[in-house]
Amino acid sequence: MDGYPLIENHGLIGDLQTAALVTTEGVVDWFCSPRFDSPSVFGALLDKEKGGHCTVQPAHRTHTTKQLYLPDTAILVTRFMTEAGAGEVIDFMPVTGTTVSPRHRLVRLVRCVRGSMRFDVEIAPRFDYGRRKHELHITQHGAVFAAEDGTELTVHPIREPEDGRLIDVLTDQGADLHFSLTLEAGQQRGLMLETGAAGPPTEVRLDEYQRLFDETVAFWRSWLAQSRYTGRWRETVERSAITLKLMTFAPSGAVVAAPTAALPEQLGGERNWDYRFTWIRDASFSVYALLGLGFTEEARAFMGWLNDRVKERAGRSGTTGPLNVMYKVDGSSDLDEQILDHWEGYAGSAPVRIGNGAATQLQLDIYGEALDSTYFAHQHGLQVGYGGWTSMRENLDWLADHWDQAEEGIWETRGGRQDFTYGRVMSWVAFDRALRLAEAKGWPSAAGRWQAERDAVYEQVMAKGWSGERQAFVQQYGNDVLDSSLLRMATVGFVSSEDPIWGSTLDAIERELVSDSLVYRYNPEASPDGLRGSEGTFSLCTFMHVDALARAGRTDRARLVFEKMMGYANHLGLYSEEIDPTGRQLGNFPQAFTHLALIDAALTLNTALDGQ
Repeated sequence: MDGYPLIENHGLIGDLQTAALVTTEGVVDWFCSPRFDSPSVFGALLDKEKGGHCTVQPAHRTHTTKQLYLPDTAILVTRFMTEAGAGEVIDFMPVTGTTVSPRHRLVRLVRCVRGSMRFDVEIAPRFDYGRRKHELHITQHGAVFAAEDGTELTVHPIREPEDGRLIDVLTDQGADLHFSLTLEAGQQRGLMLETGAAGPPTEVRLDEYQRLFDETVAFWRSWLAQSRYTGRWRETVERSAITLKLMTFAPSGAVVAAPTAALPEQLGGERNWDYRFTWIRDASFSVYALLGLGFTEEARAFMGWLNDRVKERAGRSGTTGPLNVMYKVDGSSDLDEQILDHWEGYAGSAPVRIGNGAATQLQLDIYGEALDSTYFAHQHGLQVGYGGWTSMRENLDWLADHWDQAEEGIWETRGGRQDFTYGRVMSWVAFDRALRLAEAKGWPSAAGRWQAERDAVYEQVMAKGWSGERQAFVQQYGNDVLDSSLLRMATVGFVSSEDPIWGSTLDAIERELVSDSLVYRYNPEASPDGLRGSEGTFSLCTFMHVDALARAGRTDRARLVFEKMMGYANHLGLYSEEIDPTGRQLGNFPQAFTHLALIDAALTLNTALDGQ
């Protein structure tokens, strides 16, 4: 871990087209531009020497740090305290809006609030994952880092023209910018980093900074005011909502699985995936959470994105079906997986992967998730048009012909296709929701065939997905391995939450996959997935467990698990994908699926507790 911050020691800022991570020590160590899935400008998170960073921190190395969000916003405040003084770095990105823009600004205001404090500042970009050399051009009004491919990062100082210059040291060793800044109580300076700038560096006056700050505060508080949630854990739920909004690409409405790539599921292991894309499954879940909280426009935007994906390949055959597992935020699907051999990976966890080879897998559950979210949106007043319905019918026709086959499954295993029970369950959901939607709208459909396929799936799952020996539903046909994805069976209505076979399934999962409230996906040793090494518990699965317990009437247990899980959040209420046995966070950070599941669990549990 030498030289690498803990994954949880980060905050997230963003402008709804891209995002940046800021450590508790004031280091921006991950920033891609102009989109979430663009090459990195700062990437020290994945290689401390070659990745690049922007650091603002006290020169006095013995200091205490605290980090918080300005309430009800995505504005991050990192505080530094020494005996001689206290200072703050305020980080945010002005929101870009719904039009695709090459221009993205990262604002860093530095101020002293007590005594005096000397700050060291280092700006060291490494363009295109460190593969592009650059030159530094310093002017009277700022600086420009220019990469050999034409990409630029412009540095605009934040100061008044008449202010005394407080920079003590300015060097450009190695085409990086280093300087020190000494501030007294009440003094403030700063910098604005900009990609895609329309002109040369300019000094940003404090009233202009204040305008950007006030507009950003107003945006986030106005957006959050749409939330209708007034139940328990409101602050936690709303922080998850803001985090999901930060991971939304506003021009299309797509939600990325995480803003990061290649953070390991096991330190030193090979399970290091690129999550900067939109999974049909994850984004479908976002519809439930967004509508559950009252964020109708965000749900509408995603449904538009999903409808476009359904239409563009409707009726086409192929080994993976008409829907891809995942897409880029603009809807394109060229996600070829590459390995960055020149980067060592987070804390030496190689390989560093960009792109995602799972995009071409067959995962049957996505059809159920797409139809379920469409039907849920319909119930909440977001109507699908007849053109979209026609495309859905063609996709259902494909599923009717292909549901009974092996697949890679929800966990994207790389050890060969299997007959996963969850994929069959969600195929049942696809047919069931299509039948309900057709009846509600009076639209033409292949109702007879869909009903026959739905019933056939159900009977097959009951015959092959249930283990009499384990008294539980199992991961795949022909083995007795448990799988936490099946915690959703009662949620989607495949079984009743009061059915004894569901109660015994919950008991079996509790005994085998739960470790003091934390839940594993499955046991890789019992069910090899084609990858070396192990992994931590999945935070998503823990929140799914809470939801399942609450629906089964086990509210005391559900509440205890939920409250324990709150203790594993980082200092800002953020979660990565996994938690290791020591309580540290692992995997890409923050993870949308986890925060979506948190919201769903809170909604379900709050309703259950109100009903007691």
